[in-house]
Amino acid sequence: MKSMFGGAGVYAGEFFFAIVDDDVLYLKVDDTNRPDFEARGMQPFRPFGEGGEVMQYYQLPEELLEDPEELKPWLEKAIQVAARKKKRKKKPEARKPEARKPEAQKPRPKTRAKPKKR
Repeated sequence: MKSMFGGAGVYAGEFFFAIVDDDVLYLKVDDTNRPDFEARGMQPFRPFGEGGEVMQYYQLPEELLEDPEELKPWLEKAIQVAARKKKRKKKPEARKPEARKPEAQKPRPKTRAKPKKR
């Protein structure tokens, strides 16, 4: 866990997948798992109050904390969301400039010299 947003960030290895704020656990969401939370009437994490910014974390239904077997898939999905997000954010490795091969000089077409005007 890491202190942030006035709460704590929860990691699974390198993946930031949850936030604990005011004794409430919020899990990372995207379009794959958000409907699960919305179907149970859960709300998104708003670090600055009701009128503030909505973050992509939703409150975990409290009853799941009492049932590890039911909780496990919710946590796994949140970790998968965090892994996908991290993968998208990875910057591509800087490409090394390719060594330029010297271009073969093409023979220039012969032109006739124009006669000088006298």
